[in-house]
Parts: sequence; C-alpha cells; structure tokens
Amino acid sequence: MPNREACAAGRKLGCWRRIQVANENDIALQVIQLTDPHLRQEEDGTLLGMNTRRSLGAVLELIQQDGHEPDLVVATGDISQDGSEESYQCFQEYMGVFNCPVYWFLGNHDNNSAMVQITAGTEAMDRVVVRNGWKLIFLDSSVPQKVFGRLGKNELRLLETELSRDPDLHTMICFHHHPIDIDSAWLDSIGLRNRDEFFEIVDRYSNVRLILWGHIHQELDRERNGVRLLATPSTCIQFKPGSQQFAVDDAAPGYRWLNLMRDGSVETGVKRCEDFDFEVDLNSTGY
Repeated sequence: MPNREACAAGRKLGCWRRIQVANENDIALQVIQLTDPHLRQEEDGTLLGMNTRRSLGAVLELIQQDGHEPDLVVATGDISQDGSEESYQCFQEYMGVFNCPVYWFLGNHDNNSAMVQITAGTEAMDRVVVRNGWKLIFLDSSVPQKVFGRLGKNELRLLETELSRDPDLHTMICFHHHPIDIDSAWLDSIGLRNRDEFFEIVDRYSNVRLILWGHIHQELDRERNGVRLLATPSTCIQFKPGSQQFAVDDAAPGYRWLNLMRDGSVETGVKRCEDFDFEVDLNSTGY
C-alpha cells in the first residue's frame, strides 16, 4: 500500500475558500480539471524523471493558494501509469482535500477493474451529473491495450440519449482523448479515431457548450461551431506543443479552472506551478 503520509499530504493544505469575482451570482458551477497524474504504485514513482506524486501535491497546493472552492472536480483520465490499486488509492486520498465531489474516468493507461474496485461505494465514476442548469457527461474513450481513443457504440448511445433528454440544459462533454488535430503529428495519430461519429451527434444539439479532455499534456483553447474545445496541462510532465515527433516540454505542471455560467458561457484559465522545483528528461523519445 502507498505511504499514507505521502498520499495524505494534500489534506494538510488547510481550509478552502471561494474566489470572489465580480459576476459570482452569474456562476452556475465552479469546476477544477485535473488530468494525467500518471501515479505509480511506489511512493517515489517517476515519469520521465518527475515524481508524479510530488507534482500532483504541488498542483493541489497551487489550487489552494489561488483560492478556489470548486463545486466539483473532474479528473480526465490517466490517473495511473501502472494501473495498480495502490496508485488509485493514493489518488483517492489526495482528492480528500476537496469538499466537493470528484469524478474520474479512464484514460489509455488506466485499469478499469482496479479503478472500479477503489471507487466502489462512491460517486467518483458516475457518468452524468446535473446541477444548476448544467449537465456534465463523462464518456469512456479508452480502448484496451491501445494508446489511441474510440467512443464505442454504448458511449455514443449514452451521449445522444443524454443530449436529447434535456435539450434545455447547458452541457459539457468530457473524455480523455482529443477529438481534433492539434498540429502535432505523433499526438494526432493517437487521438479519438471516430471523431466524425462523435461530432455528427454533437452537431445535432445546440445545448452543447463545451468539450473538455486530457491526454495531450498541454493547454489548448479552440472553438468549433460555437462549442468551446479545451485541453489542459498534466499534473506531471508536459508534451511540447507543435512537435511532430515525441518531445517533452520544460513547462511546469498545472490545472484548469472553469466557471460555468448560468447563461451557458464559460470562463476558464490554466495555472501552472511555476515555483515547483522538478526534473524531467527532455531527451526522452517515449514512455
């Protein structure tokens, strides 16, 4: 089992407080996105030289320093690097810092049976959340033993069912793999393979406001047919934007905050742990 002092470090961060913003009454939900922690069974487990438990702890400390008190947290896959129950147990303990629900789902490195075992009896793997005029749909884009993503028939059926059921609810769709090209040949080859099927459904519903994912270990903010498309830095290593072959960036770990507004608009930003002292193998050709 993981070292409990190490995994519980996040719970020692103190009390959370809500950020005061000028239009706070217009905010329906405050959301934090964490993605791609790549935790390992071992307390000192690393990914390309970075201790992923330390980097996740640094991100949680930054969230506190920034003054967030989210209504919910979304962890968009690759929670674990080795698929071990110990890594998921450690992540669950870290998430104890939040006084709100934390939702997880699978990335290409994750182990479904281990994740289900650790989250049993909790709402962590719920697929649909409805709160304050918003619906959040969490899909599984993972393909066993593959790095690329695909939304299976059941996932696409769930998506269409939920979009058609509540056409008046603003909707955010989340999964792990990127559904658009990002001008990086090696990453674009391992994105969502059936993106056309996905967007064929999305394009039929005007209530979709936002699509949010992980996987690419970098910040992205685009728009397609009026829908915001967002990706977020990993809580550990980063991939170099625009690289045609595998390349690691020297950017710091980070997270994304989102204000989902009552009118369906989205306020969001990315923050990084610029003061976090870390090492990463910039010469790596893969992992």
